[in-house]
Amino acid sequence: MRQLDVNRAVPRWTIAAAALLAWGAALPADAQPTDEWPRTDFSKRTVPLEEIRSGGPPKDGIPAIDRPRFVTPDEAGRWLDRREPVIVFERYGDARAYPLQILMFHEIVNDTVGGAAVAVTFCPLCNASIVFDRVVKGAVLDFGTTGKLRKSDLVMYDRRTESWWQQFTGKGIVGRYAGIELKQLPATITTFADFRKAYPQGRVLSRQTGFSRPYGKNPYRGYDRVGDMPFLFSDPVDPRLPAMERVLGVSSGGRSRIYPFAALAALRVVNDQIGTDPIAVFTVEGMLSALDAEVIRDSRRIPAAAAYSRRSGARTLSFESRGEGIFDRETGSEWDIFGRAIAGPLRGQRLKPADSGVHFAFAWLAFNPQSEIFSPAAASTPARR
Repeated sequence: MRQLDVNRAVPRWTIAAAALLAWGAALPADAQPTDEWPRTDFSKRTVPLEEIRSGGPPKDGIPAIDRPRFVTPDEAGRWLDRREPVIVFERYGDARAYPLQILMFHEIVNDTVGGAAVAVTFCPLCNASIVFDRVVKGAVLDFGTTGKLRKSDLVMYDRRTESWWQQFTGKGIVGRYAGIELKQLPATITTFADFRKAYPQGRVLSRQTGFSRPYGKNPYRGYDRVGDMPFLFSDPVDPRLPAMERVLGVSSGGRSRIYPFAALAALRVVNDQIGTDPIAVFTVEGMLSALDAEVIRDSRRIPAAAAYSRRSGARTLSFESRGEGIFDRETGSEWDIFGRAIAGPLRGQRLKPADSGVHFAFAWLAFNPQSEIFSPAAASTPARR
C-alpha cells in the first residue's frame, strides 16, 4: 500500500478497504509466481511482468460468482435502494441488472444471458464496469480474479489456461492467450429505478451468492473523492483532469474522447461528433456513488451517463432535454437512458450504443493517453427547458 504523509489526513478509503485489500505484500518486481500459477505460460506476455503487482488478496481471494441466482425487481426492491447503481445488460429481451453493492465483493459474474456466455466485471479501483463475451476461439471461458493489479486495474484469469487478462481492455497479457482480445458487449450503468421502469420483467442478481459478504456496505469508503489518488498506481497522472474524476470515455473511428462528469453535471444532452461519427451523450441525475459513504444508500448523488450513435436509419438525429425527458428535434420522439425511443413516431427504435464506458479519469487516460477532453463550447449542448 502506498506511503502516507502522516501530517495529512489518512484517506477514509485506505482504512475502510484494509480488510479487503491487505491480504499480502506486493511481490518483488522480478518475481514469477509459478508456485501459485503452475499452468500459466509466463514465456508469453505482452506487458512487462514488473508492471503487474499484488493487490493484496490471493488468487480467487475475491471470489467470482459462477452460479448467479436472480430475483424479480419487486423482490430486489426490498433490499436495493432505487437510486443504487446497477450494471444493465440485455440480449434478445433477456434483461438483467447486476448491483454494484454485490459486484463490489466479487468483481466478476460468469453468466449466460439471452443464450450468450458473458462475464460481467467491475473493478472498484478504476470504477470500471465492463461486460465481455466469454467465447474465445470456440471455447467458453470462466474467469476468476488473480489478486493482482496493473495500473490499479483488475487482472483476471481464465480457468481453462490460467492466462491473465486486463479487465480494462479485455486483452490477454500473460499466458497462452496473450495478445487475444475479448469482445466487449454494450452495457449501461444506471439506477435500479431506471432498470425497473425500462424492464419490469427483468431480473436482478440476488444476494444469495453462496458467500457471506456485507452487501450494501462499501469497503472503499471515500475512495472516489476527486482530490484523492488511486491505489497502487505508479504511472504519472495525466494533468488534464483530477485522477478520480468520473468520465464517460467514448471511442470511435480510432479516436477517443472523454466527457468529465464535472462538465456533464450541467447538461442532460450532448450532441457531438468524433471524427465522422455523430455521437449523443445522455445523462440522468440521481444515481448514488457506490464508492462514497460506508453504506451505499447514504452516498452522494452523481449522474448516470451513456453514449450512442445519433444515426437512426438514413437520418442523423439531434437531441434536447425538455423537462425530465430527452427528445429528438427531428420527430419529437422521447428517448430513455438505454437509447430506446419510448414515445412518439420512432417508438420502439433503438440507438446503436457507442463504444464507451464510465471510469475514473486516471484509468481511462492510462490506457488511452491520446484521448481528447470534451469541451462544452465545442459541441452543441442544448440548454434545459
